[in-house]
Amino acid sequence: MKVKNQIISDRYAIYNGDCMDVLPTLEDSSVDLSIYSPPFAGLYNYSSDHRDFSNCDSKEQFLEQYEFLIAEIARVTKPGRITAVHCTDVFDNSCYLWDFPSEIIKLHEKYKMHYRNRITIWKEPLKVRMRTMVQSLMHKFIVEDATKCFTAMPDYVLIFTKAGENETPVTHPHGFKRYFGATPILKNIVQAYNNANGTKFDEVSLWAHLQDKFAFHTDAKTNKLSHYIWQRYASSVWDDVRIDNVLPFRDAKEDDDEKHVHPLQLDVIDRLVEMYSNPNEVVLTPFMGVGSEVYSPISLDRKAIGIELKDSYFKQAIQNVKLAPERFAATENAGLFDSLILDAETLECTV
Repeated sequence: MKVKNQIISDRYAIYNGDCMDVLPTLEDSSVDLSIYSPPFAGLYNYSSDHRDFSNCDSKEQFLEQYEFLIAEIARVTKPGRITAVHCTDVFDNSCYLWDFPSEIIKLHEKYKMHYRNRITIWKEPLKVRMRTMVQSLMHKFIVEDATKCFTAMPDYVLIFTKAGENETPVTHPHGFKRYFGATPILKNIVQAYNNANGTKFDEVSLWAHLQDKFAFHTDAKTNKLSHYIWQRYASSVWDDVRIDNVLPFRDAKEDDDEKHVHPLQLDVIDRLVEMYSNPNEVVLTPFMGVGSEVYSPISLDRKAIGIELKDSYFKQAIQNVKLAPERFAATENAGLFDSLILDAETLECTV
């Protein structure tokens, strides 16, 4: 396999090629955090390329290929650091569910990437029905035969930690100052705050008040804004993710070779990046898609490495990633990716 294109800057390195060709060129223990969605084992066909994991003929073939990827991610991840895998349960050919998350966990444990946490991402059933056209979510099945009904299955984020001691703690000395999601403060918290302070805020006005009061607060222990944000993030169920908060992707869709494209929500990526990495650390995604897992880290003062096999996705990712510095003020820090420009003698590249 030859890399068809690559773009290297002081903040990111993105490659148009097969992740199994690019990952071996990265140094051991060089990545601080990885975030990605595997191709869901045939749930969707992302391209017609035979190297695309989504085109495997069987679950067994998929898991065999996927294991090679996990071994590489384990190698490049620093000891004690995090890999976050976005996934869901998958229907097999008999229309019954295959416990895909459990397979992911077993493979990671094999390479000493220890399973430490699972986040459930709630989905609103009607939106799922409209987006996926799943017939079994229709009300008529309750009327006609409820044994054929399904619920709107959630997504999961599986959190793995590589064995070993983390040499650089991920710290938030001032707490959280940004919230990524739909509902920043729960109603019971608003009521408790009003009772304690003699105020009459609702969710929106209290949030605005806390932002004004604590935006430049430097004591994490007394920063109520950060405490309220953490109460949302610390929940095992994220029911405040905005399902449509995604990067532009429709121009990357090719009707002749794919059934589905819907990027991972930025709310999910932003939270993972801010929770599990420090500014200027390196975030990796082996399935870049339209660039979400590169765009988010760049906008949050991290650096990113992204790899994408599909040409149309890569072209869209280029456009999306260019907009990342405009999202938030970025810290300038050059030179990290100079060593990641691939050798044209071993991989054919265009810069």
